[in-house]
Amino acid sequence: MSQVTLGHIEAAVRKLDTMDDNALDRLSETHQAAQPVLLGYVMAAADEYENENLESLLYYYATAILEAFSQAGLYASAITDEQIDEFEEGFFSVLNNYFETEDIDSLEEFSDQPDLVRFMALEVSQPDSSGMQLDDETATQLFIVTLAMISLLSRSLQPAQS
Repeated sequence: MSQVTLGHIEAAVRKLDTMDDNALDRLSETHQAAQPVLLGYVMAAADEYENENLESLLYYYATAILEAFSQAGLYASAITDEQIDEFEEGFFSVLNNYFETEDIDSLEEFSDQPDLVRFMALEVSQPDSSGMQLDDETATQLFIVTLAMISLLSRSLQPAQS
């Protein structure tokens, strides 16, 4: 399977971090148009977890993840509600195993995107450039939701265009 590399992730983050709010909104809207169901699923997590802090984090990281796939030249077919429903049972089983064993390799294998999984694990566990650290609850929620997003995208990759 094709994978997003650390170089793709760094290029995506650099791109987002140099954009003004209007440019970031336009990029996010472009990704939203391509993956409306997936992004609806991701953004609904803030309400489901009743965590207002999660919304802006999900907005940024969802855009960064989609941009990293784009930087890699990888494009997923539009995710459907049915795909999400089918995905969740296996996903929750893998998550339960991870929280029992803390074996990140199982998450990397499940998602088939090890660099993105490691990136998100670091992002949620370390302070940002301003020294702010996420509380444990928000960090865990952000990691779970972005891991689901990464895994769904990876499973829906379209064959390379020739």
